[in-house]
Amino acid sequence: MSSIYDTIIIGAGIAGASSAYFLKQKGEKVLVLDKQGIATGGSGAAGAFVSPKIGKGGPLQSLTNEAFVFAKNFYLEHFPHCYHQSGVVRIPKDEADAKKFAEYEPHNENSYSRWDAEKLKAHRIKVPFESFFFDEAGACDAPETCTALLEDIDVQICAIEKIFYRDGLWVCIPAQESGNEGSSAYQAKSIVLATGYENALFDMRYMGVKGTWGTRGDFRSQLPMKVSMHQSMSVSANINGIIRLGATHEKGVKEPKPCEEQQALSLKNNASALVDTSDMELVEIFCGMRAGSKDYFPLVGKVIDVATMLERYPAIVRGAKPELKYIYNLYICNGLGGRGFVFGPLMGKMLADLVVDQKEPDPRVNSDRLFLKWCRKSPELDDIR
Repeated sequence: MSSIYDTIIIGAGIAGASSAYFLKQKGEKVLVLDKQGIATGGSGAAGAFVSPKIGKGGPLQSLTNEAFVFAKNFYLEHFPHCYHQSGVVRIPKDEADAKKFAEYEPHNENSYSRWDAEKLKAHRIKVPFESFFFDEAGACDAPETCTALLEDIDVQICAIEKIFYRDGLWVCIPAQESGNEGSSAYQAKSIVLATGYENALFDMRYMGVKGTWGTRGDFRSQLPMKVSMHQSMSVSANINGIIRLGATHEKGVKEPKPCEEQQALSLKNNASALVDTSDMELVEIFCGMRAGSKDYFPLVGKVIDVATMLERYPAIVRGAKPELKYIYNLYICNGLGGRGFVFGPLMGKMLADLVVDQKEPDPRVNSDRLFLKWCRKSPELDDIR
């Protein structure tokens, strides 16, 4: 058997990498397992913008903006080489959307200024609508950031076939060793599932995690873009001769597919409505599945023992509210959606606080919130309801 870890994290995207970083800061011996490597899925394809959420207020906007402040300060303090604080211009989509911006303004909780058409033009942005400029916002290099978070942490490229609890430890069996629970197994006191849209290791249907396919294109350009922007798509500042476009949001894609050059080039075509794209040359394409929850809030918490709950408390499907039973030392950090690099650091800290100090996460992100409603409403349980 391999050495015993305090915690094994399955998944090396921004959720897993952030969790690993904060667990290590608490003195944990951590192993991260990923079937392809660091930031090779949805996190690697992310535009990785770190900016506030605009809107009419509400819990999700408040949480997002709290996470933005935490992430911005965290990156600047610990990984300034990964975070390019270019500022981000939030641009209305059309005339109707421009009118909504007036309603959004009272809810802007972070430092910002208004940019009129002349100000936008001075920054080579072709849109005439008055916009919001968030000066503290910016963008991360997604793979670079995840790699930096995992510096000095043991990372193994390994697909896990199954995990089980035995003799006081969790055992992770690699796919190629599914018939042999010995030589290549990994062991730990705790497991954190940061597996994105893939959730086959345990019954976590109640969390409703779904994938949204995204493609990002990195383009070489001489365009002197000093700010990043977002309208219906994202356009990064020019960083070392590269402008990042994307990522797309394709909900109809159910399984990963090869990255498509045409999809990246369509981003360039769409970006032409915002900036001059005439000299942009496609350098690299990234694609992957980003994972989101039913209610768009992240998921941090313990994993409920679904089978035990349904067996012991069958009335739960008709509205009973018994005490929840959890699978021992099994945790989740997932569902960060299209704002993974905003949510990642704060969710990683909450996860580490839970694992090490048993401090319950913020109720807005605690994955328990979805279980009872799933029991009452899910068609999957109609046969016992």
